[in-house]
Amino acid sequence: MIAILIAGAIGMLFTLLLTPVFIKMFNRLRWGQYIREDGPKEHYAKRGTPTMGGIVFVLGATIAYFLAVWLSGEGPTAVGLIVLFMMLGHAVIGFIDDFLKVRKHQSLGLGGWQKILGQVIVSSIFALVGLQFTNEQDIPLVSSAVSFIRDTDFNFMMFGALAGTILVVIWIVLITTATSNAVNVTDGLDGLATGASIFAIGSFGIIGYWQFNQACGTDRLNSSVVQACYEVYAPLDMAIVAAAIVGALVGFLWWNTSPAQIFMGDTGSLALGGALAAFAILSRTELLLLVIAGLFVIDTGSVIVQRAYFKITGGKRIFLMSPIHHHYELKGWAEQTVVVRFWTVGGIFAVIGIAMFYAEWSFMSGVLT
Repeated sequence: MIAILIAGAIGMLFTLLLTPVFIKMFNRLRWGQYIREDGPKEHYAKRGTPTMGGIVFVLGATIAYFLAVWLSGEGPTAVGLIVLFMMLGHAVIGFIDDFLKVRKHQSLGLGGWQKILGQVIVSSIFALVGLQFTNEQDIPLVSSAVSFIRDTDFNFMMFGALAGTILVVIWIVLITTATSNAVNVTDGLDGLATGASIFAIGSFGIIGYWQFNQACGTDRLNSSVVQACYEVYAPLDMAIVAAAIVGALVGFLWWNTSPAQIFMGDTGSLALGGALAAFAILSRTELLLLVIAGLFVIDTGSVIVQRAYFKITGGKRIFLMSPIHHHYELKGWAEQTVVVRFWTVGGIFAVIGIAMFYAEWSFMSGVLT
């Protein structure tokens, strides 16, 4: 518990105090945001605002995690390291995209397929490395089964070792690509993706800590709830790294909220999406991610629906503009109103996800029977 608090505090202090330093540096480097020409006119005033702010909280979260495990005497585990790998790997993809935008003086950087290729490479390495690690209880870091609130009976290895491994990699690539792009799509208003990510990643911090307290093979378990224990690799470390990221995001939000003095850019949004996917996979809650990250699902879904309807009807639109947060802006909602209401929706989804997680444990343990 001490390590969790230390990680959150260091992450928050790092971004809260040092973000102004990065803002000045990015201004000198002329790393300014370029705005979509077809977007809301109110956004034109944001042109030139420093971008690539994801560098700040990714660096802050990484430092916070290592300091927390060092000060607590625990030491890093494969869970913390591989979550950071997913976050840093996607941050690099986002940084290249952001840098190209700045260099070309336009709002387009990497092509869509180039981004996806990078995401596939990072998530495939994550999957293949994760399948190799097991802890003292022989619990794998990355499971080969599809999970909801814990692993289901559907295990890809039923198709054989080689085919099963390939299918696991494909499954993880799909989860990661969808999640990182969903956060990227949602990052369209000041503080929107930052606040929503605090709720989602914070939920996995709570889940990780609960799994630690109810881990199979530990003396913390009450004999009456052994059947509801969790077979997860180092869940406490997952809670620590989640706290480090959430703390860093809270400090960053101080500078990122409207009117934003810095944007996270694709550097930050892709990094957060990669971390979210990693948490869901490592905590064996892959399908529960659809609930916890419900706001990201809705925002991305609005883009898919808009494009499909546009093609089917030959040019008609459901929304004034997609993603849906821009639709409400064009309807006359103030940007701050849209952000706060979307945060509320994101928080509700996170609470529902945690409630479903706890309800499953309650039924499994017999607490509610």
